[in-house]
Amino acid sequence: MSYSSLRYESRGRIATITLDRPERLNAIDARMPREIRQAVEQANEDDAVHVIVLQGAGRAFCAGYDLKLWAEGRSEGIQEKMPWDPMKDYKGMKRNTDDFFSLWRSYKPTICKVHGYAVAGGSDIALCCDIVVMADDARIGYMPARVWGCPTTAMWVFRLGAEKAKRMLLTGDTIDGRTAAQWGLVYQSVPPAELDAAVAALAERMAAVPKNQLMMQKLMINQAYENMGLGSTQMIATLFDGITRHSPEGFWFKRYAEQHGFHAAVEWRDSGRPIPEGGDEE
Repeated sequence: MSYSSLRYESRGRIATITLDRPERLNAIDARMPREIRQAVEQANEDDAVHVIVLQGAGRAFCAGYDLKLWAEGRSEGIQEKMPWDPMKDYKGMKRNTDDFFSLWRSYKPTICKVHGYAVAGGSDIALCCDIVVMADDARIGYMPARVWGCPTTAMWVFRLGAEKAKRMLLTGDTIDGRTAAQWGLVYQSVPPAELDAAVAALAERMAAVPKNQLMMQKLMINQAYENMGLGSTQMIATLFDGITRHSPEGFWFKRYAEQHGFHAAVEWRDSGRPIPEGGDEE
């Protein structure tokens, strides 16, 4: 199978999926969600593979959706002109969410290796994996929680609990790998020079377990989250993600990006300056 946004390889009992848009910090394009699902399915259908490792090429794991063209009005699809059709929006974003969640629902364990950044939609992808290992200096967070986004996988609350999830999503802040591990958001944080070795050792240890045992343990643990309402929470989160892009502040954000550029709009959003109410600049 050929891919355009990632690379797939298998060696022994371990398959490795590498997000491969390093010139854009592996930002999510229109093809990447589908290709992640296809790569996970390829690994699941390979009887030799026991464990899947997900990583990013270049300077970061994933910097989120590649929104520059959409926000600046040079591409269609992320924000509609009014009247907005929320079900059309939901259909598209839910498909992406389900594609990312193929990592969680994979019958074979998934380990995410995070260096550089796993932010915005990139944090959605990372937190869909069973186990996340970060470099101490890597950053994770969901900055669009301030304006123009809601994490559709809803994994922040399931990994952190309500209070710390609110701490992250009511500020849009990022935290480093050490803090993420201390809070229990990710399994482990290690010095950057030790990241590859730490992930390889964990993958090899897990790969020594029979596939049927790995599958049964994972299904049992995942079912507890399903019983807690994971599916319905993701439905609400995906609907809210569409609403954030079509709120007064969401329309202001896009208008400002069209006039001044996406990076200027992000700088305003993340600076702490008030977002003009009703979409009117101050």
